[in-house]
Amino acid sequence: MPQSASAPRAPVHRGAAAPGGFTGFGSGAPGAGELLQLLRDGQPRTRAELARLTGLARSTVSTRVDALLASGLLAPSGEAVSTGGRPPVRFAFNPQARVVVGADLGATHGNVALTDLTGQPLCSVAERVDISAGPVGVLDWVVEATRRLLDEAGRDVEDLVGIGIGLPGPVEHSSGRPMRPPIMPGWDGYDVPGHVRRHWDVPVLVDNDVNIMALGEHVTAHPEVEHLLFVKVATGIGAGIISGRRLLRGAVGAAGDLGHVAAPHAPDVLCTCGNTGCLEAVASGRAIVKDLTAAGVPAMTNSDVVALVCAGNIAAARAVRQAGRTIGEVLATCVSLLNPELVVIGGSLAQAGESLIAGVREVVYGRSLPLATGHLQIVPATTGTQAGVIGAATMVIQYALAADRVDEELASTSSPPIRPAAES
Repeated sequence: MPQSASAPRAPVHRGAAAPGGFTGFGSGAPGAGELLQLLRDGQPRTRAELARLTGLARSTVSTRVDALLASGLLAPSGEAVSTGGRPPVRFAFNPQARVVVGADLGATHGNVALTDLTGQPLCSVAERVDISAGPVGVLDWVVEATRRLLDEAGRDVEDLVGIGIGLPGPVEHSSGRPMRPPIMPGWDGYDVPGHVRRHWDVPVLVDNDVNIMALGEHVTAHPEVEHLLFVKVATGIGAGIISGRRLLRGAVGAAGDLGHVAAPHAPDVLCTCGNTGCLEAVASGRAIVKDLTAAGVPAMTNSDVVALVCAGNIAAARAVRQAGRTIGEVLATCVSLLNPELVVIGGSLAQAGESLIAGVREVVYGRSLPLATGHLQIVPATTGTQAGVIGAATMVIQYALAADRVDEELASTSSPPIRPAAES
């Protein structure tokens, strides 16, 4: 995972959600966590090179390297050129040392992936899941999918660092509990981490699905960008905000709830949240399906809308283009307020070619101040359905591999160390 990871280290969940299962990499040395941060770029280095880079004494570097090697987080990676005598061994971050689960739950879908410690998926499962069925059945599906993936990858439960979950509604990130989610009956205040931790005593971190998609897209496709706005257009509409390479969640996790901002020219349209005139009520996939059906164009799902646009259906293309314009009117305000370098449009409706994004660009570039749009790019997401699971896994990785957390865990001897990788 790039050193420029964009979300802050996740807080420890309270009570039953406290991540107590990640109980040690083995015996360690203070400061090894900081050394690991340097090595997470994947570049192999010798002890002497690390001493030069950090300014630490060679003996201090050796102690920290030995602790990381014992944990399995570092592994030998060939030899450097000898300047006389035995060639020095290089060491590199070992992303295969442990595994992480990332789960992306939408209104009608569930994606779960098992990843390595860079967030790279090793195997995954995707099925149709109805979030309105309630938390018990949906989370039990996540648990069963996790078991299947661990078996498929041949990994032990002891290898599992933690589980990240994205939900399609506001989440109090510190507790992992959904907060009055409009399309998730039965989920309000539910102890999501506690439910999953009945099966595995590992950290379970929960966030809004668009936040994790923003994190996944940033880490995977745009790690160099400091200020990014990710907009998901699907059954609902939401935004993930990255500023200064950090994911902004707001006071109670409601930052980026774009779908329930008042849309122009739609004061009387009823939204699923119970309010009227919301952006989601007039520009989401659900709204487009409703309008096309009323116009006699057969469409039941977002996939139907995308298929119609790709097949050249004029009514569908116009509806999606107009949805883009309406979203653009709200985004123009966001661009002036947040001044992002990049706006990324994702979600299932973004697959409808240029129709949606063209509508967004048309309004944003026309309505926002030139100072804010002079270098602004509005682009489609590139990670597709993987953005959510990569982001959910990255959220856990950033928590587990933070320097102070690694030092804490290296100092613990309450569990066996990670199995070191074979020498290369």
